[in-house]
Amino acid sequence: MKTSKKHPRYESLKYRHMLVEGMKKGYVTQSGLIAHGRGEAFDYLLGEKTIPEAFTAEKAATALMLSSRNPVISVNGNTAALCPKDIVRLARTIDAKIEVNLYYRTVKRERLIEKILLKNGAGKVYGVGRKASKRIPGLHSERAKVDPEGIWSADAVLVPLEDGDRAEALAKSGKKAVSIDLNPLSRTSQTAYISIVDNVVRAIPNMTKIALELRKLNCETLRSIVEEFDNAENLEKIVGRIRTGLSE
Repeated sequence: MKTSKKHPRYESLKYRHMLVEGMKKGYVTQSGLIAHGRGEAFDYLLGEKTIPEAFTAEKAATALMLSSRNPVISVNGNTAALCPKDIVRLARTIDAKIEVNLYYRTVKRERLIEKILLKNGAGKVYGVGRKASKRIPGLHSERAKVDPEGIWSADAVLVPLEDGDRAEALAKSGKKAVSIDLNPLSRTSQTAYISIVDNVVRAIPNMTKIALELRKLNCETLRSIVEEFDNAENLEKIVGRIRTGLSE
């Protein structure tokens, strides 16, 4: 289905169609469409733009990933449908691994997402098939399955469009989870080490641009950026922004 670029909701409709196509091809689930709709509602409340608090979180998250020993970007069906090229570009810029991780895990879905990522320039994709041979303690869903060379051994994990239970489990296992979730009140946002409240299609390219500047800095300076960031305070400001917007 083609939508005119003059349509006032062109961008929103474009991303919806991309997800529908992903579902038709078998790597996006029906629940993924529901999750996207829920996120769109919050994006609308935030003005469908990267707010200052989101950019601050993106900067801190990028500094964290750049200063980490083994950073990994987790990819699910929605992320693969919406911004695969941007994911690969960010991974290259921050020298991170890319791992497929799914709630509704099937080998077919894993292979389809792997193929998309490879097509968009990824050199290697982790977590596919038998490579996901480890399990995150405390998780009982298929998302517990991770690659020993990827998320299992990671010290920082970027988890776009994530489940709250896995973000919590990652934190309990000593890993620093960076979430991208448009709902500042979700368990994911409340649990993550750094919570980016922004649309993934904006957040990932933003992080790449930030990384091109920050990677010139030494590890000590990068860590100071992370330490100066207060996640709880940042989320509180975002909730206040939503509250103010609704009252106006």
